[in-house]
Amino acid sequence: MPTRSTPKASHPRGPIRSQVLAFVRERLAAGSPPTVREVQQAFGFKAVESARQHLEALVAEGRLAKEPGRSRGYRLPAAGGPAANIRLVPKLGRVQAGALREAIENPDRWDPEAWLPVETPGTGEELFALTVRGESMTGAGILPDDVVIVRRQDTARDGEIVVALVRDEATVKRLRLREGRLELWPENPAFAPLVFAPLVSAPDTEIRILGRVVEVRRRLA
Repeated sequence: MPTRSTPKASHPRGPIRSQVLAFVRERLAAGSPPTVREVQQAFGFKAVESARQHLEALVAEGRLAKEPGRSRGYRLPAAGGPAANIRLVPKLGRVQAGALREAIENPDRWDPEAWLPVETPGTGEELFALTVRGESMTGAGILPDDVVIVRRQDTARDGEIVVALVRDEATVKRLRLREGRLELWPENPAFAPLVFAPLVSAPDTEIRILGRVVEVRRRLA
């Protein structure tokens, strides 16, 4: 864990506060909201009040929400619903929706931009996010620079949109099952499908389903 210094100002602000927010987000993503004292200990503040000032300032800024009367009451703010239904999922990298390329990268645990808040039903499903590159899935409404939210699973049904790993590179395509074969189909006629030999005759084929796309996000300029 990176070394942190105690803020000199009586009302701390700036980069250290962003680190506190990233720490709280990390703990929330792990399902264990921190107490004020745990924030104090994690950052080496001399007084618990320093940690409280950061947390209360984040609440005042709308970057955190607080449930009164609970020592572990800090949550991510949620519009129109309880903050407990919002979970942070890691943005693991980029996935090509055209030619294949490496996609998985390790997110910076202290960088708020490396995590994405997602509303979940609380089922404990494992999710991750990837940024799309390429135009092979435009027919399915998945455009370049869109972010896909993916439920991690190693199988999928015929017709579902998946993220698949092919020879250590990832791609997003529609899965087709044809006579024991796995086929990855684009949603753009300018791109060709990827067809793999039947698994029974090629058990060592280099294709693996990483997960199923469950949500697409787009930022409007």
